[in-house]
Amino acid sequence: MAKQKEAKAKTKPLPQKKVKRRQQVKKGAHGGTKVLLVEDVVHVGKQGHVIEVKPGFARNYLLPNGLAIIPSEHNLRILERYKVRVEQAREARKADLKTLAEQIARTKSINIEANATEDGHLYGSVGPQDIARGMRGKNLLVEPDMIKLDEPLKALGIWPVRIVLGYEIEATIEVTIVPQSAGKR
Repeated sequence: MAKQKEAKAKTKPLPQKKVKRRQQVKKGAHGGTKVLLVEDVVHVGKQGHVIEVKPGFARNYLLPNGLAIIPSEHNLRILERYKVRVEQAREARKADLKTLAEQIARTKSINIEANATEDGHLYGSVGPQDIARGMRGKNLLVEPDMIKLDEPLKALGIWPVRIVLGYEIEATIEVTIVPQSAGKR
């Protein structure tokens, strides 16, 4: 009977251990690490591109900061869905900016009061911060970094100002700088 138990034990296969394998980093043609960019990285590549970078750059910067992932079938599918959502958000933002550009075109001009001399020279200057504040007063949500001036405005008068909203959408508005009223001094 002992021989029969030994025979059964030999014929019955042992259960296999499931070994969890870590995701292997793929090597490129030049010996670097291949990664899939999740975000646009300046001077490296655009979102969705599989690029080859130095191993240390991938290991110490791109992967820990979530800018890149290891390219696999699963990750590529997830990235495609993510890119669709990002593209929809980008299109919605462009539509909002076009609407804002139309509102700016309809407004045509804004007035900014500034402290000035008798000759019409300002004691200070009018910069992007002041222009953005004046535009917010007319319910035009423009950030100061969108306003492009060659130099600060330092005299009374009418000045054309270029506003770059982003995504190659631009608008122009006339800024009229008037002397500050006597009641505010």
